[in-house]
Amino acid sequence: MIDIQKETQNALEVIKNGGIILYPTDTVWGIGCDASNEEAVKKIFALKQREESKSMIVLVNGERMLYQVFNELPQVAWDIWDNSKKPTTLILDKPKNVAKNIIAEDNTLGVRMVSEEFCYKLMERMKRPLVSTSANISGEPTPKSFKEISPEIIKGVDYVVNLHHDKICDKPSTIIKLTLDSQVKIIRK
Repeated sequence: MIDIQKETQNALEVIKNGGIILYPTDTVWGIGCDASNEEAVKKIFALKQREESKSMIVLVNGERMLYQVFNELPQVAWDIWDNSKKPTTLILDKPKNVAKNIIAEDNTLGVRMVSEEFCYKLMERMKRPLVSTSANISGEPTPKSFKEISPEIIKGVDYVVNLHHDKICDKPSTIIKLTLDSQVKIIRK
């Protein structure tokens, strides 16, 4: 049986040393690193062959971590998270305490609150948000399972989390952009 504590510790060691990991999320497989480590974020952009002008999202494991990244949130953010039937990423204004290269040009950042056990425990140990971007080369389809992840991605990360390799995901998260003045725009359903 695979030990989630051991996998969490292995991933934590890699992340602490500036590495990037391939890991299961509450949606699709993701490539991640410490959201405050600019050099690690650069490695992800290089691996994905993605323009640095395209921002990535971060995962948080609760309200305390969310407020490490944003001073204020529109009230409607809580309503959306409370009433969402599937994982939902919110793009919010004025992030702080994260690497500059994951913030969009309009000073926004996508964030998703997760309760998936591995991600939650890893962030609990990191005490920081986790970068999350789909495990594919930019422009290629998002893999729905571990088997669909390209060898280039698997070889390009510093650690592959040994959990949920048999899990199938049919969809990435919903993405909604929310401004501090409560304007709402649905980016992806």
